[in-house]
Amino acid sequence: MAIDDGPRFAFGTLTVLPVRVRRWDRTAGRAGMLCAPLVGLALGLTAAVLGGLLLLGGNPLLAAVATVAVPAALTRGLHLDGLADTADGLGSGKPAADALRIMKQSDIGPFGVLTLVLVLLAQVAALARIYASGWPEAATATAVAALTGRTAMTLACRDGVPAAREDGLGRTVAGTVPTRTAWLLAALTTLAAAAVGAPFGPYAAAHYALATALALTASELLLRRCRSRLHGVTGDVFGALCETAVTAVLVVLGVW
Repeated sequence: MAIDDGPRFAFGTLTVLPVRVRRWDRTAGRAGMLCAPLVGLALGLTAAVLGGLLLLGGNPLLAAVATVAVPAALTRGLHLDGLADTADGLGSGKPAADALRIMKQSDIGPFGVLTLVLVLLAQVAALARIYASGWPEAATATAVAALTGRTAMTLACRDGVPAAREDGLGRTVAGTVPTRTAWLLAALTTLAAAAVGAPFGPYAAAHYALATALALTASELLLRRCRSRLHGVTGDVFGALCETAVTAVLVVLGVW
């Protein structure tokens, strides 16, 4: 496998960037999902730049909306769509096969719509509050949230987590990442969050680390629910895990 197959798989699969995925197998999938946090970091920093430009006009709410819109646009709403589909599947209360069928449909049901609205409102509200403290704080929070969201995806690819379907992204990447490596990456993400939060004050490092840890815990709880109800993961589930972690980081940082 070429050294760039991992980044190509990650950016070509998780973004709309014109990156050609040369290999689509489990080996490339493992390398790609190990690179997923880099995708999150790139999206977060890009979103923070646009948010900072709009903040020059003195409108934190508008900056927050733009910051949320950038990752959605650069992923074609892929993760948000996965969140909505997963909400519909889990909310249906039907057996795994029927829930997976509901998730695969092109339309969005009431559970999905409600979840999307609440999640986007929470992200915008939290970011608007953080932007009120200044662009450096908001840019850091945005980057940490995006990084943590994609780390949650990598964690879901660890050994022992099966795919719910026989095709799709879940089948390609499920169970490809060694468990120890996945948790090490989660620990490094938490330490990185603490490091970038430290310049904002004596308690900020702990605050950022706590936000990351709570976000990964929230995504892990959702993953366990999906494994119980759907018997595994799908591409939609990965999107739901990502958005759950992103939202949790922003809410924790915005509330305190």
